[in-house]
Amino acid sequence: MSSASNIPGVYREEIVLRPDPKLTTGTPGFVGITAPADAAAAVVSPVALTRQDEFAAKVKGAAGGYLAAAVAGFFQNGGRRCYVATASVRVAKSTDSEAQKDALLEALNALAPVGDIDLIAIPDAMMLYKPGMRYQESALEEVQVAALQHCAIHVGRMAILDALPAATEAVIEQRQRVTAGLGEPVNGALYYPWIKTYEEGRLVPPCGHIAGIYARSDARAGIFKAPANEEVRGALDLGVLVGQAGGVAVPADGVVPDQEALNPEGVNCLRTFPGRGIRVWGARTLSRDPDWRYVNVRRLFLTLQRWVDMNMGWVSFEPNTPVLWIHITREIGAYLTGLWAAGGLAGETAEQAFFVKCDDKTNPPEARQAGQVITEIGLAPARPAEFIRVRVIHHTGVEPQ
Repeated sequence: MSSASNIPGVYREEIVLRPDPKLTTGTPGFVGITAPADAAAAVVSPVALTRQDEFAAKVKGAAGGYLAAAVAGFFQNGGRRCYVATASVRVAKSTDSEAQKDALLEALNALAPVGDIDLIAIPDAMMLYKPGMRYQESALEEVQVAALQHCAIHVGRMAILDALPAATEAVIEQRQRVTAGLGEPVNGALYYPWIKTYEEGRLVPPCGHIAGIYARSDARAGIFKAPANEEVRGALDLGVLVGQAGGVAVPADGVVPDQEALNPEGVNCLRTFPGRGIRVWGARTLSRDPDWRYVNVRRLFLTLQRWVDMNMGWVSFEPNTPVLWIHITREIGAYLTGLWAAGGLAGETAEQAFFVKCDDKTNPPEARQAGQVITEIGLAPARPAEFIRVRVIHHTGVEPQ
């Protein structure tokens, strides 16, 4: 009913309030292989799961696969929502690495249109791993490279990759091969070693548990917090015990994994600490560029891109005038102010933490004539305290200056 009337009185006007769209983080897309089917690489549309027990009802994983363990690890570690995309291979080729690789790539592509995913994990890629068989390792690495390329194309996504269940040198070689030829920054992180779970009773790749830790850390502290020094729930043991300056458990090949060799290569280790359980002890990406070294810094910028895509669509086809520039500056500035106030950006003041510039300098006449509106955003991310140095001084009665 219209509020305008010529008769004095009280009039009711119904207004439907619509909540602002909420940007969720820590939502992975898991990629796996289903039980064999008659059709080659028959892709099952991505299925949304909000509870661990939904997996058995909605997804049929392949025998010997790791998809179920990854989804279980995700929910055990604080995950709230995920998607699962699968593909099947023909019965005759159910163990053929080429057919499995093709199925995984098809399933990965099926995640492209899902809007609220910001993580990618392919636990069943490790079904391709056969120790000592280089051809299968090449197929596995091809799938992991495809995951990194997928995250480079689709805005806001990061891949959580599983390291080989092998020794230090093999893992470093894997890291180098999967990033060879990729442009910077690389939107991915690699985790080592595998874990033994209560349910499976076997070693499984850690990507599902790590994805859950990402979601848990996001919900508790924010995306700007490094998802490290976090307990791995549901983990009974590690495949090997990673050490510092030498490990304490020797794998089959007799080479001891050493975090001092793995950490500089961007391989994030899981380690056991007395009284503190199994914890994630690394927060590095696979990027060589030091500006993008840390997972939380890269995800901060990726999330900003997602937020802009979600909230700035109204700008299209608006008159490209100073009024529009002011609106853009205010809206983005309000979001970044909230991020700074929550501790996500460095700087004692908002001015030190970020800037948003959308004016006649960023939008010269030639840009406006081309139908472009250009905004520059600068952030000062808060980097994690990765190396804690404590000086112990032998005090002899002389006060330190």
